[in-house]
Amino acid sequence: MKICDVTQFYSPVSGGVKRYISEKRRYILEHTRDEHHLIIPGSTTRYEREGRLHLHTIRSPRLDFFSRYPSRYRLILSPKIVLDQLDDIRPDIIESGDPYHLAWTALRAGVQTHASVFGFYHSHFPEAYLRTAVKYGGPWLRDAVMSYAQEYIVRLYSRFAATLVPSEHLRRLLHGWGITNTVTLNLGVDTDAFRPADNRDELREKLDLPRDKKVLLYVGRLSPEKNIEMLLAAFEVLHARHPNTYHLVIVGDGPLRRVLPATRHRTGALTWRSYIQANDKLAEYYRAADLFIHPGVCETFGLVVLEAQACGLPCVGIRGSFMDANIMVGLDEWADRNEPADLASAIERFSQLDLAALGAEASRLVHARFAWNKVFARQWDYYTRARLHGAESMQHLTPLAPMSPELTVP
Repeated sequence: MKICDVTQFYSPVSGGVKRYISEKRRYILEHTRDEHHLIIPGSTTRYEREGRLHLHTIRSPRLDFFSRYPSRYRLILSPKIVLDQLDDIRPDIIESGDPYHLAWTALRAGVQTHASVFGFYHSHFPEAYLRTAVKYGGPWLRDAVMSYAQEYIVRLYSRFAATLVPSEHLRRLLHGWGITNTVTLNLGVDTDAFRPADNRDELREKLDLPRDKKVLLYVGRLSPEKNIEMLLAAFEVLHARHPNTYHLVIVGDGPLRRVLPATRHRTGALTWRSYIQANDKLAEYYRAADLFIHPGVCETFGLVVLEAQACGLPCVGIRGSFMDANIMVGLDEWADRNEPADLASAIERFSQLDLAALGAEASRLVHARFAWNKVFARQWDYYTRARLHGAESMQHLTPLAPMSPELTVP
């Protein structure tokens, strides 16, 4: 089988989507005889091949060219180049990883090449836009943006053979909008790399982290949609309440890297590390920390919270996103409101618990449910069904459970 992923959500320092595709390509090499093609934006147009893995990059401008701290995300401007490449590749399966013009290009290529085209709804992007709309335009603009976004999403994703969605609650939401081809496909964890280890003190010395403080960890992109400024404000509240007690470690990069020095100056208790690509290196930071903090309020899955828990690190954040379903222990202690004081109080509550016992239970559950091999085995079943029997075979998948109350935007 020949599979091709097409996405704009890919950069040298990107997170969840890149991790998903990297693990998918590893699964193909280790567990299948299939070929994989990846079409992404890049600084130059080039083609690379490594055995059964093919990489096609298309020269594209950076989205944040003038930023001092670029994310290196790029925008493919020519759908025709992508269409021509897909016509040359002639894949059996095409998977579109973003909701913009490349998704329509993938659908068009599916018609031309007779490939089955899947959409992966990685990000519930209306939520991020809604916050901006409310901030600058009020509820009336929020309603207008949501109405347009919903109409667009239904029109696009209803055309795929199936729409893969990373959480069951989000699948139900989209189904309620009228997208009836949705399939829940949780993301996974490299359970070989992300597992507990009893060497915290040794790791803190190696990573130059304090051994006499409670170490809090955030891993992810430093961008507005990740709620980074709220995280920093919460840490400053916590530091004011308990001086010299907590130390915050941030691993990641992005445009809001520029705001970190101010918090570091005011608290003297912040360590920053740039994006870490290697799983084994990243796992060291999870194992060295006491508590993982994820401030995001518009997450569709939250891959990093699975990685943290797989390493035996409990997580704390703000309830109300689709990520809640992936928190194995302690969700009742999370903050109810998207406010610095509330998040600081949630961290205080967690600090009084047996974090080692919580982490051990979280790790056991994550390893049992979220190994990448289990995720991709299910995905390959969908691929095979679509390839052998066409898009019609995807219409009778696992039935939906009763709809639970809608999530609200904090």
